[in-house]
Amino acid sequence: MKDFFKTFFATLLALAVAGGLTFVLFFGLLAVIGSSGKPTVPGKAVLVFDLDTSLSDAEREPDPSEVVNEVMGIGNAHGQSLPAMIEALDRAASDSRISALFLTGSLQGGGPAQLRELREAIQRFKAKKPVLAYNLGWSKRDFYLAAGATTVFINPFGEMEVNGLASEPMFFGEAFKKYGVEVQVTRVGKYKSAVEPFITDRMSEPNREQIQKLLEDIWGEWKDTVAKDRKKAPADLQALADEKGIVDADEARKLGLVDRVAPYDEVLNELKKVAGKDAKDKDFPQIALTTYAGIPGDAKSVKTRLAVLVAEGEIVDGEGKANQVGGEKLSRELRRLRMDERVKAVVLRVNSPGGSASASELIQREVVLTKKVKPVVISMGHLAASGGYWISTYGDRIFAEPTTITGSIGVFGMFANVKKLANEHGITWDSVQTAKMANPTTLTRPKNDLELSRLQGLVDRIYEQFITKVADSRKLKKEAVQEIAQGRVWSGQEALKLGLVDELGGLEAALKHAAKMAKAENDFYVAGPEREPDAFREFLKGLGQGKSRKLAKQGPVEALTESFKLQLERLSALNDPQGVYARIPFEIDLK
Repeated sequence: MKDFFKTFFATLLALAVAGGLTFVLFFGLLAVIGSSGKPTVPGKAVLVFDLDTSLSDAEREPDPSEVVNEVMGIGNAHGQSLPAMIEALDRAASDSRISALFLTGSLQGGGPAQLRELREAIQRFKAKKPVLAYNLGWSKRDFYLAAGATTVFINPFGEMEVNGLASEPMFFGEAFKKYGVEVQVTRVGKYKSAVEPFITDRMSEPNREQIQKLLEDIWGEWKDTVAKDRKKAPADLQALADEKGIVDADEARKLGLVDRVAPYDEVLNELKKVAGKDAKDKDFPQIALTTYAGIPGDAKSVKTRLAVLVAEGEIVDGEGKANQVGGEKLSRELRRLRMDERVKAVVLRVNSPGGSASASELIQREVVLTKKVKPVVISMGHLAASGGYWISTYGDRIFAEPTTITGSIGVFGMFANVKKLANEHGITWDSVQTAKMANPTTLTRPKNDLELSRLQGLVDRIYEQFITKVADSRKLKKEAVQEIAQGRVWSGQEALKLGLVDELGGLEAALKHAAKMAKAENDFYVAGPEREPDAFREFLKGLGQGKSRKLAKQGPVEALTESFKLQLERLSALNDPQGVYARIPFEIDLK
């Protein structure tokens, strides 16, 4: 028996050692594969910007499982950072090794304001080198980026969208009633319609009014920009949208919307020419923009450090998830930047529909404290509304794009209960409590009149604070803020007229202004807040270096399923400890 146990434990030890060695060898092999051959830029290379990716302001850290899947060849890329893409385009414009830019594919994300910033970077590149753009068919979103290219191609089989904009919110009110879920709300502001999808089956008239105005502002900017690029009148594009909507390839060329109708092989021959090759050559020098963005530029001897901090996603109480703005997390990062003497100014990039009022106030407090020590400049992206505006309003200067969605100065509370649903399935609750207000957050029953009254009072108080803060920070009369508040959303160009923002411009303009305030216009570099390194995560990221994968385009069924999923995610993000939220009523989708 003694020999048996000795043999048994020896075998276990051997298996453990063998397993450990196998693990080390396996990941070591992947590391060699992943790191073999650092990317270089060939001479006269074409910079290939494949738009088949998702776009965000923040460079989201992928989970370890996502990186492993990407290394193994499964799963989609996790998207690209807008600032990184813009920086790479600007750097490539002055890089003697880059001969041209090639745009192709279909962008999966990014709002109108983000597209404008990206388009401006493409136009800066075009001022120095040719830009060629090709697609099987052009959507409004992608054509907005490509309309000003040196040469715009379309496949003979392709079509082009020139059909205006639409917004189609989803409503669950009747479904909730059918299945026994009751939603009670407290809110301030006739335009504060964030609760509408959960209590009704259609838009209210005030909500319809604000969406219509916002769509007209964004559509007007699209028409003006594309018309200028294609040397047409905006009225011509409006007529196409009203009468045709979609045009085929030949019609698009006759109308002057594209320069050439050509199959992909002919486009490749054109790319070979700009790269100094002949049509008979099998290939031409090229490098993907995502790869180029990962190659460090020349080191510059600069002294002044500016920090860019990105607030992207729903504002939630606590730390938040990867796609959320955690009130505690972002305020902690602001505090670190405030106390870092190397940082001379902070640019807060906001791309958020808002969310928790408590978390928004936590972040705003840190903005105010940081502003006392060093300049804080706000750069608004696609969304900076409600709680997103709350955290922006005390910036030294606020920049927004004409198509930024902002404002929505209003507050609401939303309280669901499942009493009817549960009772119909034989589930009941009973209660013992020591005071009438002992259990106001329960999901097991509707709120009584006293509870609703107290909760409405809380919403009213926070709305009053919101109005007061905007009036104080923007140097506006309180009556004027009350007039333009009411939960109404505004485009960036309208917000400028109303005094809610200071200047139209993107992240680049905000950085230049921050540098000016720090007295370092020509002598600064940009860095984000320093974080503790995660060795294992960095190791996994290294394995996937350069192995980006295209995102599959959504079909109509998948898009509908995604809409359901997004609404559930929004409900799960409602975690404010007081149950009060400053959130925009919708995320506009360009359809």
